[in-house]
Amino acid sequence: MSQHNDPTGSWELPEEFRMLQETIRRFMREEVKPVEDKLPHDAYTPAPADLERLQKRARDVGLWCFETPGEHGGAGLNLLGQCIAAEETAKCRMGAYIAGCGAFGFDPPVVIWKGTEHQQRFARQDVKNGTKAFVAISEPSGGSDPGRSIQTRAVKKDGRYVINGTKIWISGAGMANWGIVFARVGDSKGREGITSFVVDKSRPGISLSKIPVIRSYAPYEVHFTDYEVPEEDRLGEEGKGFSFAEEWLIHARPPYAAATIGIAQAALELAKEWARERKAFGGPLSDKQAVQWMIANSEVELRAARLLVYQAAWNADMGRDIKVDASVAKLYGTETAGRVVDRCIQIFGGLGVACELPLERWYRELRIKRIGEGPSEVHRMVIARDLLGGRRSSTS
Repeated sequence: MSQHNDPTGSWELPEEFRMLQETIRRFMREEVKPVEDKLPHDAYTPAPADLERLQKRARDVGLWCFETPGEHGGAGLNLLGQCIAAEETAKCRMGAYIAGCGAFGFDPPVVIWKGTEHQQRFARQDVKNGTKAFVAISEPSGGSDPGRSIQTRAVKKDGRYVINGTKIWISGAGMANWGIVFARVGDSKGREGITSFVVDKSRPGISLSKIPVIRSYAPYEVHFTDYEVPEEDRLGEEGKGFSFAEEWLIHARPPYAAATIGIAQAALELAKEWARERKAFGGPLSDKQAVQWMIANSEVELRAARLLVYQAAWNADMGRDIKVDASVAKLYGTETAGRVVDRCIQIFGGLGVACELPLERWYRELRIKRIGEGPSEVHRMVIARDLLGGRRSSTS
């Protein structure tokens, strides 16, 4: 963000990011919406021909894999740019989990670019083909405390690692060709025993089972039974995998929150239009104080949430530690989005929960957002530890 030359010290987005916003908004309006409008309410992918056409057009205008470095074929946006893109590309019915109906490609997990050329082979194919990967951290034993809860084991044997264990709640595993898996090597019970691996789904010893949830884009259990990984596909040093997981999670949180803000903003626009048009008790809903206050409160909270996301991203781009900032943004952004969509449904009344509108789908999927990428309670714990334990915050 750049600073105004005025005495208020207020902030504004750089011109290039305002242009990015407008370009994505136009693309969503002119390209994505007509495709999505033809799909069933709970669809999470367009027809293959439509997806191919959308992705080609997105590439043509430079809207491709926003997080991926330019040298690997992506847009190479910094974290603030990624948040701008995440908010705008989420403004469609399936946008909570499939941004822009998949038009903009799927970024490989950013930590893969720290790996070797050999390890990056799948990621380069994803960027080229518009396909995606998965990241497997959570297990039946727990997901919020991976340093201690990971029980999946990798045993080194004859120049390879043999993995046994189960991962759970793994989004995208069904669509992916590969992933990054975190497993325990050796006897350590803490984070220092965690190692990360690049896994190829075409190898024997891996199986998937879908987990039915309240969204159509279901996560998976991923089972490893004597699954063999060549030593050359160990990502980073043995026992150093937790730092990769932490880096990926922390820097994913501001864009994650930004996407929920985008959905809530889209819901608020629908509710404002409805309030102006709908007549009740002798006048439009927009004349009713109860409705006015729901809309006003929603606008105030969304502005605050957006600025918290921007702050976290800006600090990251300045090279600062954003562990706390990311938790603040994720916590407030996802909880605000849930409240806003809930209010919008209330304004619409019965129509708000009908499949004629995207609101009820957004309501279901935003409920998951308060759990994914760390539940609200864990982020409150992170923030409280910083405030009470003497750890310096990066909120300057």
